[in-house]
Amino acid sequence: MEGYARMGQDVDRITFSRRDRQRYRAKVQRCIDALAVMLRDHPFARDEPMTGIEVELNLVDDELEPSLAGADVLRAIDGSEFQSELGRWNLELNLPPRPLPGDEWRHLEHQLLGELATAQAKAQDCGSQLAVIGILPTLEHRHLVPEALSADERYTMLNEQMLHLRGEPIRLDIAGDDPSGRHAVAPQHLVADFDSIAPEAACTSMQLHLQLHPESFAGYWNAAQCVAGVQLAVGANSPFLLGSRLWAETRIPLFEQSCDVRSVELRNQGVRPRVWFGERWITSILDLFAENGRYFPGLMPVTEDTDPMEELRAGRVPELDELRLHNGTIWRWNRPVYDIAGGVPHVRVENRVLPAGPTAVDMVANALFFYGLLRVLVEADRPLWSSMSFEAAEENFTTAARHGMEGPLYWPGSGWIRPDELVLRKLLPQAAEGLARWGVAREVTDRYLSVIEQRCITRRTGASWQLDTVAALEQRGADRPAALRGMLDRYLRFSTANEPVHAWDQL
Repeated sequence: MEGYARMGQDVDRITFSRRDRQRYRAKVQRCIDALAVMLRDHPFARDEPMTGIEVELNLVDDELEPSLAGADVLRAIDGSEFQSELGRWNLELNLPPRPLPGDEWRHLEHQLLGELATAQAKAQDCGSQLAVIGILPTLEHRHLVPEALSADERYTMLNEQMLHLRGEPIRLDIAGDDPSGRHAVAPQHLVADFDSIAPEAACTSMQLHLQLHPESFAGYWNAAQCVAGVQLAVGANSPFLLGSRLWAETRIPLFEQSCDVRSVELRNQGVRPRVWFGERWITSILDLFAENGRYFPGLMPVTEDTDPMEELRAGRVPELDELRLHNGTIWRWNRPVYDIAGGVPHVRVENRVLPAGPTAVDMVANALFFYGLLRVLVEADRPLWSSMSFEAAEENFTTAARHGMEGPLYWPGSGWIRPDELVLRKLLPQAAEGLARWGVAREVTDRYLSVIEQRCITRRTGASWQLDTVAALEQRGADRPAALRGMLDRYLRFSTANEPVHAWDQL
């Protein structure tokens, strides 16, 4: 499950008492109070900002349907870089943190390719193969059952607690839309109920981390919220779910709905969802953790015996276990992270907007476009968020998820503008300037930003390629399941070859 597998706590309980929940709420607040003291008085890491990348993966069998061999593949890989995920057909790859300057991210692409090749070889030994994609297009309703969840106790508990809070089946209700009429695959409306959180495992993403000093965190988080819509528009890769053509990045509504523990009545009352864009610009990372404690009940109220304030008084760095556990059950698209490395605390922005795939080079291009753009926006004389409402940023996010490059976005100084035009005219030069300020080598910048440039020139993302390929196969007489299998077969070959998606052949 996105975020939960890395929280660090081992969970071995299914039921909690009222007193457990009361104690947990108080302990979360105690952690927030301790963090406030630390932000005022305690030194945080000031080293060169570190970046990190996590990629969630699918396993498919010979029929290109989900393969439940995740545990077997993990045992065969036998490496700390790979972890289990919510679904038995999922894996997660965590690459070690690295700095941005020089050609570090060119090396990261090579490392990413190497790790994927290793996992692919081990998967083949287990009768499976990897699929690096936002949503596996061959998933069917019959695959998303409780038996498909990983056997790890923490996932069992998460499933039980979320269903208990919701009090009724998980309902997906996602309506596709294509106002441009550009694509031959007509949009559809999917409504389906599930008796587990297995639909969440259908979301496979790429998560980007940026370590920051607390003083600069708010600016970078605000900037990340501003660019989330642009990220989706140029990086969409999830147009199909359960055989239906839905949004350009269907991962967004799928994740929001599959993790929604609110009843219909609570939604109507305006209770905030646990998958959340947010509702306002911030001035401190503490704003986000305080919102977590203020608005969200404990999902898994496990408490530790340590007192973070006592730890501070004793001269130790507190783990803030409950704060971190609670934060891991609130899935913001840009999430704050508190962590400790080498005995020194630090904070990070975790960007959770993008899907996995289509290729290693595409994913690195998406990452560097994001990092470069953030740097320029944060250092601008007038921050972008001072002239852009939070509601506009959220509307951009939803529009881009729905329509990819087909939906106009609002941008200060440009008004309503198509995403590809916005990127080509304004944002690519800014991203290049930002990467130069980070110290990224010019040849690295040229290699990866040219991928974004060509994606915008050709107006081809992973999502549009999938749609066009399925349309071509259906026009040749294939039914939808056969067209999706045929498309995925071609996708896997192109993805493994690591040619950027804008260069992929069409049928």
